[in-house]
Amino acid sequence: MVDARQIEAEIYERLSRVIDPELGRSVTDLGMIAAIQAVPSDQSDAYDVTVRVELTVEGCPLSETITNQINGAVASYPHAALTPHIEVSSMSRDKLADLVAGLKAERKQNPFTKPGVKTRIFAIASGKGGVGKSSVTANLAATFAALGYDTAAIDADIYGFSLPRLFGVRTQPTNLNGMLMPVTAWGVKLISIGMFAGADRAILWRGPRLQRSLEQFLSDVWWGEPDVLLLDLAPGTGDMAISVAQALPNAELVVVTTPQPSASDIAVRSGLVALQVPMKVRGVVENMSFYEHKGERLEIFGAGGGRRVSDQLTEALGYEVPLMAQLPLLPEVRETGEDGRPAVLAEDGSLADTPLARSFRELALDLMDAGSHKA
Repeated sequence: MVDARQIEAEIYERLSRVIDPELGRSVTDLGMIAAIQAVPSDQSDAYDVTVRVELTVEGCPLSETITNQINGAVASYPHAALTPHIEVSSMSRDKLADLVAGLKAERKQNPFTKPGVKTRIFAIASGKGGVGKSSVTANLAATFAALGYDTAAIDADIYGFSLPRLFGVRTQPTNLNGMLMPVTAWGVKLISIGMFAGADRAILWRGPRLQRSLEQFLSDVWWGEPDVLLLDLAPGTGDMAISVAQALPNAELVVVTTPQPSASDIAVRSGLVALQVPMKVRGVVENMSFYEHKGERLEIFGAGGGRRVSDQLTEALGYEVPLMAQLPLLPEVRETGEDGRPAVLAEDGSLADTPLARSFRELALDLMDAGSHKA
């Protein structure tokens, strides 16, 4: 019969491939496997295996996911009895403090500006409210996630936060001794001031406090190493747009407008921020471009706004700022968004087979085209 210590060591090796979905590290690296014990079974030649698991916090929202993965890894081991014993508890305060301190020391503040970072960062901006900027952000983030990209999104519109509602989020981020775990919905890791207690009250922040909110979202939240980070900016060219440029100089700006001149003229101003800060304008998205009615395209809000913004920014900035997408006006974008599901997704979370989803898919792939974002 195989030695019990060898079995325990081999099971530990198997568990090193079980990844905590929030921290993106193996449960063994995080110290979550407190003990493994293998004893001969009374009913077979196999061993009864007991695994003591210490989760990061009591009532961890992903505890069932983690324990199921651990259970599966142990149950598939050939010398283990069919049903392992998983004993779940939470880490001591000191052990958790040491873990968080180690993670913070490794990350060293804003993780998106360190050398070698591969995260593509897109700041979604608009000159004025009401053009569907947050809807574009939500559906674009959901599209990236459905395409297999590790996707994160920050609701940087502190005054008019919308992403929690659009993603159906009603929970708060898990707090690990001062380090926050973003809430995951429809495959997207999210953070928003709207997730915290009292967020329904009026927010009267300015200047340094507003900038500090973005810094906290970047440095006090454990993002891992996402492929894509989207920021839903407040309308206009105020403090938050400048803060994003200062904190994330590698961010690329995507300007959202609607077709009518009153929106497109103001949208140009949001793109011209790039003249004052080190941020490249990646392109323009025209939202609510047309409405399909009995096979006819009705231009309810006029036409040409996206092209005007594209042409004016190209001339002012000295490099091509393309019109990347013209999105239709669809009632289901509002209806599914209010129900907490981005309209590009089917109910199972996959990318829907619709013209809208295909438009967002093309936009997402165009944005991720590494060769096309260089000036």
